[in-house]
Amino acid sequence: MPVKFSASALIMMFLFTACGNSKPANAGNNEDTARVGKAVETQSANTDYQPAFAGQTRIAGVRTTTPYDATVLTRDLDRPWGIAVLPDGRFLITEKKGNMRIIAKDGKIGEKITGIPAVDAAGQGGLLDITLDPAFATNRMIYWSFSERQGNGNLTAVAKGRLAEDERSIENAKVIYRALPAYDGDKHYGSRLAFGKDGYLFVSTGERSDKETRPQSQHLNSALGKILRITTEGQPAPGNPFANNTNARPEIYSYGHRNVQGLALHPETGELWESEMGPRGGDELNRIEAGKNYGWPLIGYGIEYSGQKIGEGITQKQGMEQPVYYWDPVLSPSGMTFYNATDIPEWKNNLFIAGLNSKHIARIVLQNNRVTGEERLLANEGQRFRDVAQGTDGALYAITDEGRLYRIGKK
Repeated sequence: MPVKFSASALIMMFLFTACGNSKPANAGNNEDTARVGKAVETQSANTDYQPAFAGQTRIAGVRTTTPYDATVLTRDLDRPWGIAVLPDGRFLITEKKGNMRIIAKDGKIGEKITGIPAVDAAGQGGLLDITLDPAFATNRMIYWSFSERQGNGNLTAVAKGRLAEDERSIENAKVIYRALPAYDGDKHYGSRLAFGKDGYLFVSTGERSDKETRPQSQHLNSALGKILRITTEGQPAPGNPFANNTNARPEIYSYGHRNVQGLALHPETGELWESEMGPRGGDELNRIEAGKNYGWPLIGYGIEYSGQKIGEGITQKQGMEQPVYYWDPVLSPSGMTFYNATDIPEWKNNLFIAGLNSKHIARIVLQNNRVTGEERLLANEGQRFRDVAQGTDGALYAITDEGRLYRIGKK
């Protein structure tokens, strides 16, 4: 059923709280997009931490002036987690319990694809992200991440295989990488995948949530709480920043992360950006640079779920990167994508981030690597948005934990 939006209707959509309430906003226009004097976030923050620079949080709101539609293509997916767009415009989608399916452009759901290694679907685990080989059109190779049992624990694993010609199975599936050490837990697998322009694969991992494992985000001999860069065979990619450090894992690209569920490359610069879940407050957007330390758990803009401070309760430290932007109380960011189509010009190079607990898609306007505007899309749908991707037709496609697939595009 289509959900239609127009420039006039959108005035009422920005100041949604995480619970779905809304308030009207006063909007003004410029040549690019409508801007709103107030931030879209109206909830009280969890902390009294001060941002490191102006515009690091609660930036002024914007609104899309181009009329667009949001259409539900299906409501019948089973906990979808990752979405990849096939060359013909169909979608290859993972479902948390361990299923992979092809979804037609009209929303028709295909049969389960066989040949996938078993997943550990407890808690936040399962069959997670998916991406296509850059040469998929000729080699039909796909890559996916999942939580895998290892001895008495589990870990984030990356596998690859060939999508059969009949699209019913994955041929010659094999695990190419395991993020060690394994740990007996069920949270924070991270697990987004993105190919860089050089053909090497970025993989995000979480630090497995527990206080016992959190410090490993800072340990270069652990793959937990990291962004990794590997070859298509799972080996450390050439040129990684710690390749010559005998005390570090050579696949590490950046460290000091909590739970990275969003990775995307800027369509013009090729730079890697990530969205990262904070604890209670302190969800982050980061621009990733090789070898940099992004601070967790030593610095951050959130607190424990109990209300206690995390560590020393500090937000800045020498040698540690600041987030480009953070949310308090919550975005709960998951998958994300840059928009590089032409149908809605004001969205050009904007970042769209799927929000889970916040139940909306965040549109982020960037200029000179700083956030200059924020908008909430589909905030009245009451859905936990898990991932978002741009289709071959120039529209955005988003999946939700509740099983929906949305098409979001110009009328």
